[in-house]
Amino acid sequence: MRQLLVVGALVMSIGAHWAALQSVAWVGMVISYSQNSTLTEAVQKTFDGQHPCKLCKFVSEGKKSEHKQTVVKTETKLDFFFASCGPILFPPIAPAPNFASPRLVSARNASPPTPPPKHLLG
Repeated sequence: MRQLLVVGALVMSIGAHWAALQSVAWVGMVISYSQNSTLTEAVQKTFDGQHPCKLCKFVSEGKKSEHKQTVVKTETKLDFFFASCGPILFPPIAPAPNFASPRLVSARNASPPTPPPKHLLG
C-alpha cells in the first residue's frame, strides 16, 4: 500500500496526472465526435485545437495554475565573512623505511652449494 502511495505522489509531483486526464479527454472527444462523422474527421477535430471539451479546458487551466505556483522567486544572499572552513587535517608521517644493515648483507655473500641437494631436484 505504501508503494502505491509513493508512486501516486511521484506521478503528481511530475505532473503526469495532467497527461492522464488529457488522454482521457482526447479519447472521449474522439468517441463523441465519431458519432456524428467519420473516424478520420473525429480525430482531426479532436487534435486541431479549435474544439476543446470541458475536460481539456480544465487540464489547460490546471497546468497554468500549477506552473504559476512552482515559480517562486528566491533571494540568494552570500555571506563570505562567516563562511567556515572544515577542520584542517594533517596526515600521519610515514616512518622511514627500515633497510637491512650492511653487516647482514655481507653475511649472505656465500654462493649456493655446487651440486644442488638431491631432495630439491625432485
